[in-house]
Amino acid sequence: MKLLFDQHFSFRMVRSLRDVFPEAHHLRFYHLEHCSDSEIWEFAKQNGYSIVTKDSDFHQRSLVYGAPPKVVWFKLKNSARSMEEEFCRSSLEPIRSFLEETTSSLLILSEDSNS
Repeated sequence: MKLLFDQHFSFRMVRSLRDVFPEAHHLRFYHLEHCSDSEIWEFAKQNGYSIVTKDSDFHQRSLVYGAPPKVVWFKLKNSARSMEEEFCRSSLEPIRSFLEETTSSLLILSEDSNS
């Protein structure tokens, strides 16, 4: 599961998720934190990543262009990094299932849907 977390997530959190998402990286790892959404989209597409975001921009791009890359959109209220990390961990199975199937390009996970 190659996941590319955008700048709305802490790079430290992404690092700490490596036990459940071993191929997860933050934009910062590739020096992409100042790139446009188009550039990030193209990087993810060319390198086999799915984008994990809290931003609706990638959601909209996914609806227009489809996959690849796939988009995992976390609709979270402002919360502490530890809460975000726990939410990511508890979303392992829905993310895994989404990435394995071939027809969908967007997975929306919210605090309400993951309870």
